[in-house]
Amino acid sequence: MPPKQPIIFSLSIVSHGHRDLVLALLADLTRIRRTDIEVIVTWNLKQEDNAVDPAAFPFPILAVINDSPKGFAANHNTAFHKSSGKHYVVLNPDIRLPEDPFAVLLSVLETNSNAICAPIIRNTHNELEDSARFFPSPFGLAKKAAAKLLGIRLRLPALPMRDALLYPDWIAGMFLVVPRHIYVMLEGLSERYFLYYEDVDFCARARLHGVDIIVTPEVAAIHDARRESHRNLRFLSWHSSSAFKFFTSRAYITLKLKDMAGKASRD
Repeated sequence: MPPKQPIIFSLSIVSHGHRDLVLALLADLTRIRRTDIEVIVTWNLKQEDNAVDPAAFPFPILAVINDSPKGFAANHNTAFHKSSGKHYVVLNPDIRLPEDPFAVLLSVLETNSNAICAPIIRNTHNELEDSARFFPSPFGLAKKAAAKLLGIRLRLPALPMRDALLYPDWIAGMFLVVPRHIYVMLEGLSERYFLYYEDVDFCARARLHGVDIIVTPEVAAIHDARRESHRNLRFLSWHSSSAFKFFTSRAYITLKLKDMAGKASRD
């Protein structure tokens, strides 16, 4: 019997009644024919159809079935403790993989051992999505909300680049690759947040520990977003609550103070 191949990537996918999307993503992973991955699928709604045959896929699949819904951070933290890969991948079920992104991402991480990374994200019309950004601010959010009401499309500031890699402040949690030792060091995603800003907070804490945040334009994933949450007041409430928690967090305040001190030293 050939030796078992080590797991390089542990992929965590959480379904909120999105079985069809999960199956489509699993089909993409099957098509790209990687044998160094494992997949942990969390079925967050007890009543959803979670029937998936692990034997139908060329990689290990573990199912986690919740008795009651958990938040984004709690679900991915639970999956992390059941994972074994060298790198942990937070992955939305509405991500599509037209090509294998993992070879390029692994190369980035091997060159940058103290980094979190991601591919660029495009929508289904092949347009670049705003998945890698500078840290938000209360004023910036207000400006964005006003522009949306007025139908104005704000021009996004260019992200810093070196060695053909982008260096944003944070990466959206729809596709986030974290070396295992960094996830452990940061004690995972903060469960203070139920939904929204977990990824912002995670990257802020990573930056305070000297971790680089990197996006490689060499490979792309597709975000097949359904946007139902944009019309739901409960999601708006979660977003507002999470924004307040982030802007009053130690990580955000420390980053702002360091930024102010840096500007003062340059003046």
